Amino acid sequence: MSNVAGKKLQRPREGRWVAGVCAGLGEYFDVDANLVRVIFAIVTIFGGMGILIYLAGWLLMPEQGESDSIAERLINSKTGTRS
Repeated sequence: MSNVAGKKLQRPREGRWVAGVCAGLGEYFDVDANLVRVIFAIVTIFGGMGILIYLAGWLLMPEQGESDSIAERLINSKTGTRS
């Protein structure tokens, strides 16, 4: 595994199947996105937490080219602040 210093955890626009969480984690940790997808599937089958973790990643990871995540945009729109 390579050093993750200097990398930004984000959901890429290319190479994703659904929301890009697995592709983003794969890029960040320098592993194949399909391995991350298999891990999510196994965690989902054995306990169901994979879906919740994936949704959290979708909310918290900004999309490529964006500075804020979906959660940050929701919070900022409710409070009336911008980053």
